[in-house]
Order: sequence, then C-alpha cells, then structure tokens
Amino acid sequence: MRLVQLAKALHMTGQQLRRELVDVDFGIKPTDREIPDNLAQGILRFLATKHGITLSPSLFEGREDVSETDAVSPQEDTLPDRQKEEAASPEKQEALPVLRKLSLDDVPAEKIAQEEKKEKAAQKKRVVPETKVVSRPRETPTIQEQIKKKEGIVLIPQQVSIKEFAEKVGVQVPKIIQILMKNGVLATINQLVDYDTAAVVASDLGIEVQREQEKASVEKLLHHNLEELLKDEKENLISRSPIVVIMGHVDHGKTSLLDAIRKTDVVATESGGITQHIGAYQVMHDGKPITFLDTPGHEAFTAMRARGAQVTDIAILVVAADEGVKETTREALDHIRDAGVPILVAITKVDKPEADLDRVKGELAGHGLQPEEWGGKTPVLPCSAVTKQGIPAILDHILLLAAVEDLQANPNRLAVATVVESHLDKSLGSLATVIVNTGTLHTGDAFICGKTYGKVRTMMDAHGQRLEEAGPAVPVRISGLQSVPDTGGVLQVVPSEREARSLHEELLRTVEQTQKKSFSDLVARLSEGKVTQLKIVLKADAQGSLEAISEALSKQGTDEVSVKVIHGAVGAVTESDVLLASAGGAIVMAFHVPVSSSVRRVADTEGVEIREYEVIYTLLEEVSYLLQGLLEPEETEKILGHLEVKGVFFQKGSEQVVGGRVLDGVIKRVPFRVQRNGAVVGTGRITSLRKVDNDIKEAKEGSECGMRTDATILIQEGDTLEAFLKEFKKK
Repeated sequence: MRLVQLAKALHMTGQQLRRELVDVDFGIKPTDREIPDNLAQGILRFLATKHGITLSPSLFEGREDVSETDAVSPQEDTLPDRQKEEAASPEKQEALPVLRKLSLDDVPAEKIAQEEKKEKAAQKKRVVPETKVVSRPRETPTIQEQIKKKEGIVLIPQQVSIKEFAEKVGVQVPKIIQILMKNGVLATINQLVDYDTAAVVASDLGIEVQREQEKASVEKLLHHNLEELLKDEKENLISRSPIVVIMGHVDHGKTSLLDAIRKTDVVATESGGITQHIGAYQVMHDGKPITFLDTPGHEAFTAMRARGAQVTDIAILVVAADEGVKETTREALDHIRDAGVPILVAITKVDKPEADLDRVKGELAGHGLQPEEWGGKTPVLPCSAVTKQGIPAILDHILLLAAVEDLQANPNRLAVATVVESHLDKSLGSLATVIVNTGTLHTGDAFICGKTYGKVRTMMDAHGQRLEEAGPAVPVRISGLQSVPDTGGVLQVVPSEREARSLHEELLRTVEQTQKKSFSDLVARLSEGKVTQLKIVLKADAQGSLEAISEALSKQGTDEVSVKVIHGAVGAVTESDVLLASAGGAIVMAFHVPVSSSVRRVADTEGVEIREYEVIYTLLEEVSYLLQGLLEPEETEKILGHLEVKGVFFQKGSEQVVGGRVLDGVIKRVPFRVQRNGAVVGTGRITSLRKVDNDIKEAKEGSECGMRTDATILIQEGDTLEAFLKEFKKK
C-alpha cells in the first residue's frame, strides 16, 4: 500500500503521517513510498485506535484502489503545497501575462552565430560516455534487506529488543511487529520484550528457541546466589547424583563411617585419627554415583552456607551408640535444620558392648528427630564402621532420598561449581577442591571465583587421576587460580580469560564501594516489610536464663514478623555462632556472656551484629521495638562509672587481670574506655568481676575489686577505666 493511500484513509496529510510513523518507529525509512499490505493494516489499526478514527471495512479486505481523480502523479506529489495551490487556482492562472510565440526569423543572425559557437566549445570540454539503457520491472520497496531465516535452535536472553530478536531469528522487523500486534502487543523496533513473549512469536514463525544462559555479572558474583545461577529450562535438565555431608560430634566416627563407605583407609593417614582437611569423594552403589563431603566439624559446612553455597542435598547426622547426643551434635542439628536439607541419622559404634540404641533414639526424639520405627519421619540407621553392619542400608536410603528430591542439572552449559576446600601448595600454587553444581568443567576453562579468577590448568579426582572434564556433582581438585579462594566461593566459567580478568577488576572496585550488611539494614528491611522472620542466635550464662529468654522470645512475634531462635546454647559467643548467624541471616544476642576480640573481628568480616545484654527486660524490649520497625540504628551511651587502676597482675595478649578502686558510679561486666593522661587510648570489655575470692555482678563507688578484661591495649597502673552501656531510643 502506498503511503499516500494510507494518509488518505486516516484523514491525514503525508507530512502528518510521516511524523506519526517516526514517533512510533515502525522501521519505515524516510525514502519509502510503499510498505507491505500486512504492515499497513497493522498501522491503520494502531493509528485509528490512537486517534479515534473510524475505518472502512474494505481497507481490511485487501488493497484499496485509487481512482483516477484521486491519483496523484509522482511529480505532483513532490511539489510544495503552495505551488500546487497556485497551479490549481483559476484566478491566479488568469492573472498570468500572455506570452507571444516567436519564430526563428525574429532572432538576429549575429545572436544565433554567437550561441552556436558557445555550444561547440562546451561540447569539446565534456565527454559523455555511451550508456546502454536497460529497462527493468519496478520493484516493490522494502523496509529492510532480506534476512535469511535461521535454522536449528536459537538462544534468546531473558530480555531482548525487537530489533535484536529479528536479527537472531532471521526475520524482518515488520513481520515481528505484525505477529505481536496479532497477539495484542504493540511494540516498536527498540522495545524490550521478555523471553516468554519472544517464544510465542518464534512459535508462530516455526522457529525453535531456548533461553540463553545469563552471563556472569558483578552483582551476581558479589551475592553469588547459587539458586539463581542454577536456573535452567526443564527440557535441558537430567538427573544427577546426590551430594551428601556427614556431620556430628568429635570422635563419633564420621571419618570411619566414610572410610567404611569408600572402602579405603583414610583414618590411618590422618594425625590422631581426626580429619585435618575437607575432602570430597565419589562412590558407586548399585551402579549409581554418590558424592560425599567430609568436613572437620560443622564450621566448614556453615562457612559455605555463609557465603551463599547450598552445595549439599542430604545430611547424615552421626551419633555414637555409646555416648548419645552431645552439645556438638545439637549444634550440627541446628545447622542442618537451618539449611533445610533432608536428615538421615546414622548411629555408629553399635558393635561396642556399651551401645544403647533405645537410649540414643529417645534422645533423638527429644530433639525432634522421631525415628521411622517409632512412627516418625526420620530414618535412623544403626551401623558399624568396623563390622560394616548397616552400610548398605545407609547407601540405599541416600539413593531413595535423592529420588524423592528429584535432583537435576544441565551438563551442556558453562559450569558453575562450589569451593569446598582450598590451600596454597608450594609447587602447584593455589589449589581448590570444587564440586560442579551444573554444567561441565573442562581443562582450559576460564573462570571467576569470588575475589579471584584463573584458568583451569589441571584437574584431578579423589584418586589422583587427571581428568579433562567433570560433570554435575563431580568433585575435582583444580589448579590455575591467581590466589586462594574462600571456602564456599562460587566458581563461574566465563567465555574467555580476558572477560574473567575484567569481571575480577570490576568486582574488586565494587567490593571497595559496598559496605557489609548491618543492623541498620535489618531495621530498614523490617520496617519496609521485606523480612518476615527475625532469626536469632542466642547465648546465655545459664540454662535457666536460656530457657526463659527463648520462651519469652517465642511470644514476641507479630502478624507480619515471627521470631525464631535458630540456635541457643550456654557459654561464650564463638566463631561458629557468628558463621551460623551469617549463613542464616540472623543476629547474635549474648546475655551475660563474654565476646572475645577475635570473635568480634569475625563478626565484622561477616557483617554479623552481636548484641550484648545484662537485663532480660532490655533484650525483650529491644526485640519488640525491632519487630515494629521502631528501633533507631543510632546508639546512645550511658556512662556507668569510673575505676582507677591500682595494679596489673596478669597480661597475655588482649587478656589482662587488673585491680582498682571505683571512683564514682558503678562498675559492671560491660565495655570500657581506657583513659590515660586525660585522653582515650584504648577500649575493652570487663569479662568478670571479683572481690576477694567471690564473683560479683557489680562494684559500687568507693569499693575495690579485681577484674578480668579483654582490651585492645596494655592497661597500666594509674589508668582510668570508664565503664559504659549502649542503649537505643524509640523513634
């Protein structure tokens, strides 16, 4: 259809129509005079709807013919409007002067001779080459050059512009726009559409498309959300082997059990019979592989989760039949539950005379692990690493749980893996043991891993055999890293080493500008309704206090936000508590227990807030304010009192024992500042107070006392310690 006809149908001038087409951007060039009929019909519908114009039904039945009276010649169409009006106006035609026709005789002979001379001179100067005029049929103008339609599977990103999509599938833009219009979507050449919309258009065109794997970005690398990185199309996924972690109390037989499963002597090669490093191994059972992660306690497991790596699918909790559930067992159980992975309990050392299975099962039931034979849902399997009793049953249950979980991965993509162990080797440089989560890792692959990058130089399995590639759930040790990566770091393969280096540099710049998560961020997210559960790691000085606070906290929840104590124990705050809080997005609340400077350093690194309390009411009030989003992140300090140091009795690192007299106020187990010659020279915390041989909670004005401190500098005789307490105010 010609644009002139289109303008007439829409009751517009040619200039008005061109302005509309430029605004909407249908991909029509300024020189085009005709466009395909299918595109013209789409434009007619679009502009008629936009301007409320009623169209003749005949316009949609086929091309409308132009009558002789309405037809406009190309020369006339190109004339300016004013010239057209002058040519058509009778009045102006009558006003023109009448010219008399002259004959050749009326021109003087001298003038004719002069003009002929000029013409002959001009012909000598120019040479006109002979040209052969070839007539050819008139071609219908096209909007774009013809593009060859793509064959096979076309990869489409999550978001794509109409122009880019057309180039990928090899179809002209107007055709894409027409199909979108047919499906009720009005889009322009540069507009973005999502993958699902693009897939509908591709289906209409008879082209097969697949979602393109998203490239590694600094934001994703910074947050290394493994769940997002593993997303893939269902048709690309195949079953993979399960990844199992073995956890439990020290010397309850974790490594011996793994040794029995692997049928290799691992314990004999390790000093003292205790695991010295993390290893990952793969065994076969009934022709199916199972990957085992052997950890030295639950700290490494939690460290991986703290850095975003949910690498394990099934957890085996090991409990010795002669000792039962211990404190470390309960901590490991809290870690497993917070990770949300299926639990299988293995009661080891059943071959010992003092083994008591019923007592152990009763203890497990008391911690919420009701055995299946008692009507519960937890598989509890007795076994012995010495006699190999129960080992096949454990492997059978692992495969059964894996089948229920329906574990899948895509081997035909760039690999994503998780670091489970890393160290610096004198001859090989930085080494890392990784488990491939999805894709296939090849020798020579470039990658970025946390704050380091590299290229896979060598790859070996657990038996020391060199490999060229490793698929999903396969553990391998790789070399070729620029530096030692963190445990739990996510390794992402990228197309080239140059891109890996570029991403690494950009990541380092971003990390410098990004602050770690803080208590203020938590308050903000709570107030905005982005957090639905407040998680707490609770440490107290006595079992009675722990139970009382836990019960009170369970009643603190609101309709919008609930409170969950993901771990509670008696004793000082440890690095394991901080890592658990980091992994679970929790805060640590310490009631009447010390927090060492080393633990505080770990908390600062992991971005975990540690709150300390002396009074239960203060703890509960603060949680209440926090749930309501009323707690200001700004802290206020209350000076409790001052103590003059009279003697220093012991100093070893940050731990110091001093004695002194209370000058004013009261001294408690709280933070303090060290004042020397009127200036603050350091800080610390009072971890215990004593008077003579008795422990005391506070020392009042005029009294003398001794104290154990954790300070940043060496305290000297004559220093003044200013005790203070941090408080928060309501909005």
